[in-house]
Amino acid sequence: MIRPALHVAPFWLAAICCFSPAWADTIDVNGVMRSYTVQLPAKRLVPLVVVLHGKTQRGADMVARTAWPQVAKREGFAVVFPDGLNHAWADARTKAGPALRGPPEGTDDVAFIAKLVEKLVANGTADPGRVYVAGISNGGAMAMTLACARADLFTAGASVIMNLTDEAAVTCHPSRPLPMLMMNGTADPLVPYEGGRGSSYFAADGFWSTEETFAFWRKLNGCETGDANVTEMPDRAPADQSTVTRISSRCPRGHDVVLYRVNHGGHRMPGFAPDARFPKVATSLLGSQNGDIDGAETIWTFFSQFP
Repeated sequence: MIRPALHVAPFWLAAICCFSPAWADTIDVNGVMRSYTVQLPAKRLVPLVVVLHGKTQRGADMVARTAWPQVAKREGFAVVFPDGLNHAWADARTKAGPALRGPPEGTDDVAFIAKLVEKLVANGTADPGRVYVAGISNGGAMAMTLACARADLFTAGASVIMNLTDEAAVTCHPSRPLPMLMMNGTADPLVPYEGGRGSSYFAADGFWSTEETFAFWRKLNGCETGDANVTEMPDRAPADQSTVTRISSRCPRGHDVVLYRVNHGGHRMPGFAPDARFPKVATSLLGSQNGDIDGAETIWTFFSQFP
């Protein structure tokens, strides 16, 4: 076998020696075997990001359709992609869209994610002071539910294309403030930016607006009500017919709340690569995907401020 010289492909060799491929595993949660995919670096006591898929998806979709695996390899953190039962999460809401069923009754996904984090901390993989949770759509609702219920486990959270509801907000009593990032599209047919019920047949009703949800996290974190700074991000992908506005808050140190408003964006996570197997079909059903920023890159930049 010919061994490549170190000077020929150092980046390739570094990737092989320092990271294990993502693999699937299970964990017992109250007698139910729960599955997940995990990608770990060789180092110990590293940051951990929990990435939660949307309804109808699996963790494997987040591996294949987002930049999280690549960002984790480059930055040296662990990333885990849990699987919701029935391809959905039991977040704080009990009402789902009319044609999309949720997990089995009695599913405790807070316990699942908590046990998964505790396992990765106990085995020396994750630094307990650098554990983060990010989710998209139903996974975004679950990320907010976890921030409300188990703030003790996490360092920061991020919710993409999701807003709160009365039901989710009334049960939200975090043990401490967590930095929170939101990323919502103004033309979302499932989770309307202005609140209420979306235009899609699959939409649920009762959503707060993004502004109300943003204000909720600001209040929880002790931030001022007004915007600290509003920044128009460079329009790097004019063909997507959308732009991004970053809105920050004046908060106590380490309590940051930030909104990435995707102007004319749909029910999609921004990204430099397509987030769906059939992008044209996704665009017709869910609206446009923004290509000016990448969701995983942007969220990790936010998380990395809070070690």
